[in-house]
Order: sequence, then C-alpha cells, then structure tokens
Amino acid sequence: MKLYSYFRSSAAYRVRIALNLKGIEVEQVGVHLVKEGGRQNTPEYRAHNPQGLVPALELDDGTVITQSLAIIDYLEAIRPEPRLVPADPVLAAKARAVALTIACDIHPLNNLRVLNYLKGPLGHSQQEADEWYRHWILEGGLDAVEALIEGGRFCFGDSPSVADICLIPQVFNARRFKIDISHLKKIEAVDRHCKELPAFLDAHPRRQPDTEI
Repeated sequence: MKLYSYFRSSAAYRVRIALNLKGIEVEQVGVHLVKEGGRQNTPEYRAHNPQGLVPALELDDGTVITQSLAIIDYLEAIRPEPRLVPADPVLAAKARAVALTIACDIHPLNNLRVLNYLKGPLGHSQQEADEWYRHWILEGGLDAVEALIEGGRFCFGDSPSVADICLIPQVFNARRFKIDISHLKKIEAVDRHCKELPAFLDAHPRRQPDTEI
C-alpha cells in the first residue's frame, strides 16, 4: 500500500498514527502542499484524489481511498485489533463524536486552502488569518472537546481510540500557531501521555521522510 501524505498535514498525521497502532507498514509518497504551487494540484495527483487533498491510501490493486476517517475505518475493518473504536457502544459514539468535531468542525475551517483563500482572493492580512485560525481552533473546537472527553491517559477508556488519533495532530497544529491551550487540562494530559507512545511518536511530522522541521 502507498500513503500519499504531507508531513505537516494533520489529516495525514491521523492516518499515520492509525497505521502505526495497527502495525501496518506502507510506502509513503510525499505530496508537498506548498512547493510549485502545491503538488496536490497536479493532474498526476488529482488522478489519485480528485479533491487534491491528502491523505490518500492506494491499495495494492490500485484502489484509492480518500478522507482520513474513511481510511481509518478501512484499517479497522481489515485489521480489527487493536481496536480504534471502543467496543462499548456509548464510548464508541463518544469517541466518534470527538473525532468528527475535530475532522469536520475544526479542521476544515483552518485547512491550508481556506487560509490561502482568506489571504489571497479575499485580501485578508496574515494577522487576520491567524486570528481566524485561533478563533475556530478554540471556539466550539478544542474548548468543546475538553468538555466532551473523559481525560486521563486517553480521551476515553484505557487505550487510544479514533478520538486520540484526531486530537493529537490538532494539538500539534494549535501549538505550531502558538495558540495557548494551557487551560485545557484534560487535553494537555492526553497529549502528554500519547506523545510518549511509539505509534504517536513515529507519526510526528518531524519524523517523516518529507519533513522540513
């Protein structure tokens, strides 16, 4: 299998964590989202993912799966253990809710193409774009996630779930943009624990073959 990825993409980061937790090895293919106008916009890459986004997972038969949560669902189906969705139906729903809050409510508003549109065609300054990013990271975002998770070592229960897989990359991005999240005590505790685990450590942007950190 091939994973089309970009070291700094939080969506690709999620999939890298999931692959590591499942013990599945893939070939990584870097898709730089900035150089040469964004290599995700080339016809070659658009043939893999018409949206021009990362990640995309290409299976051995050439089938391509897009969208990080869909890829994670696929990995859960082909290798059920260790579970990424809790067995308990209530915890499963809560874990999915946190994952969707991050992947569907926070991340799309702060995606690179959105920030570029704000600064380009809409003419907003870098400062205004940064304020936009800060607002949507916290307002109804990580502030809400803090209230939703149980906390402790992981978001829910005694093992990492899809909630943690989505949370850790979003925390990385928040810190990269120098957003103060010190008031989010449960999130910080989960982040401290997860980033010590090999599956999360090895998925970190600075450990990727295409890293520029």
